Amino acid sequence: MFLSRILALYISRLFMISVVSVLAALTALVSLFDFLELLRRAASRPEVSFGMVVEMAALRMPWAVLEILPFAVLLGGIWAFWRLSRSSELVVARAAGLSAWQFLLGPIICAFAVGVFGVAAISPVSASLFAHANTLEQDYLDPGGGPLALNGGQLWVRQGDNTGVKGGIAIIHATGVMMRHEVLTTGPLTVFRIGPNDEMIDRIQATNAKLLPGAWLLAGARVLVPGQIPTPPRPMALPTDLNVHRIQQSFAAPDALSFWQLPGFIRVLARSGFSTVAHRLRYQALLALPLLCATMSLVAAGFSMQSSRRGGIARMLGGGVASGFALFMLSQVAQQFGQSGALPVVLAAWAPAAAGLMLALSLLLHLEDG
Repeated sequence: MFLSRILALYISRLFMISVVSVLAALTALVSLFDFLELLRRAASRPEVSFGMVVEMAALRMPWAVLEILPFAVLLGGIWAFWRLSRSSELVVARAAGLSAWQFLLGPIICAFAVGVFGVAAISPVSASLFAHANTLEQDYLDPGGGPLALNGGQLWVRQGDNTGVKGGIAIIHATGVMMRHEVLTTGPLTVFRIGPNDEMIDRIQATNAKLLPGAWLLAGARVLVPGQIPTPPRPMALPTDLNVHRIQQSFAAPDALSFWQLPGFIRVLARSGFSTVAHRLRYQALLALPLLCATMSLVAAGFSMQSSRRGGIARMLGGGVASGFALFMLSQVAQQFGQSGALPVVLAAWAPAAAGLMLALSLLLHLEDG
């Protein structure tokens, strides 16, 4: 037990050094390509300085770290286990009576901990900086293309009806939408209030509106009820759970929300009538990240622990890299099916980790002879 503990700590330290080194190299490479793409887009805009492009690329680096983390674990694990196999250290450990599962426990725990750290700590930083980078990109590279500048200043919003009709919804259509100093104002606005049985309750027409905390403030609002005379124009407050920030986020990418913000925001989106598929898929993918990282460590061990004296090392290492990219393609296909509704969100998010885990366990059971 003492020998296996010492060996597990030694292998875990070597494994973590390799993973961190590969993660730094991959992050630098991805960030370089991202910087070159931003530089190309900024070439036609002389008002965007070189420093601004560097800032946008730097703000997206934590997001890149979170995205490539499983593949850094895979490549770092292949490198670490290959070095141990080349120096015959794993052969000696097996000859001493230690099972592969004994000295793999440390790297598996480290990989799982890396995934937990990525979800709990890197995700909030990544989401905040990614949202700021998107804001800079919309302001300088895509002016006028913000989330509220839709269809020439038009906005469709669906929210829960908070005026006393239980289970009802309110569909809001506004034109002339503008946002100045974090205040959302609109031109002519129409509200369709629909009951829980899909029956039309009434329609509200206003000359303009302003979104305040907790309510839409309508000016010149008239209520039109079927079979009744319209009411005279008057100011009116329509309660709402929405605010400018939530409306912006509802149109923004789910990557701009951290793991801790996603559950509450998904509930708000569901009450407001927005689609929650992309946000639920992102949340489940983050939940599956620790298992995916641990799976990648097992895949790396299965493809790189063969002794170099048996030959076929290049084929084994190539198989490990190819399996990693196959899992990446599987995750992308599963996400597309999940976003389209063809697969349940939970299955689409967890399928790559489950498939990789079964592959790694079957390979290790085949190679392990004691």
